[in-house]
Amino acid sequence: MMAKVSGLWRHPIKSHGREALNSVSLEAGKTMPGDRVWAVAHEASKADASAWSPCANFSIGAKAPGLMAINAVYDEAAGRVTLTHPELAELTLDPDTEGDRLVAWTRPIMPEGRAASARVIRVPGRGMTDTDYPSVSIGNLASHRAVEESMGQSLSEKRWRINVWLDGLEPWEEFGWAGREIQIGSVRFLVRERVRRCMATTANPETGLRDAETLKTLNGFGHQDLGMYAEVIGTGEIALGDSVVIS
Repeated sequence: MMAKVSGLWRHPIKSHGREALNSVSLEAGKTMPGDRVWAVAHEASKADASAWSPCANFSIGAKAPGLMAINAVYDEAAGRVTLTHPELAELTLDPDTEGDRLVAWTRPIMPEGRAASARVIRVPGRGMTDTDYPSVSIGNLASHRAVEESMGQSLSEKRWRINVWLDGLEPWEEFGWAGREIQIGSVRFLVRERVRRCMATTANPETGLRDAETLKTLNGFGHQDLGMYAEVIGTGEIALGDSVVIS
């Protein structure tokens, strides 16, 4: 096996807004730094800053596809995020103190008939991952290409909101890693489980419009999964081009 890291992404705001990285340092028991730092709770949510909460509490791309076209750049030193969207003016803010501006900014792209975004929350020291444990998602570009080939349609890998993309594997090879340890760069992971996909992946990350039958296509392979959730168990650094070792 000659798998290499081909992409690194973090998502400062849960479920939408992604930023490409060249390298990243990961700490055991933590998410990717700057990943899912903030989450936008909707008006029916009881989530607060005291603990992790499941994704049903938040405004997410599965329910509001327009959110999928948001891109983000996170200035960690300043604690500020710059957000862009094809239908909105650029916005730079500190989500900790200016959450109302973020909620107002996304209002034009939120669908009618859904619980409206209400507030921005942050759980100190805990990225608001889709799992109830701090996770990093790992994807296989060969599996992504298998979906493209089956659909006869080119897809951006941004649809999947993966943190670490690998290339040089066989399609769906990653599904055999559950319960195993892998090393990427100098970081060790325990691979936990598959990432089950939702309606967010049907939306184009350039336009925010639903334009691809991703879930139907995945189910044609006998599952609705793409990527794996993993826990960091050994602190280290990952960079583009790093190799992968499977234990």
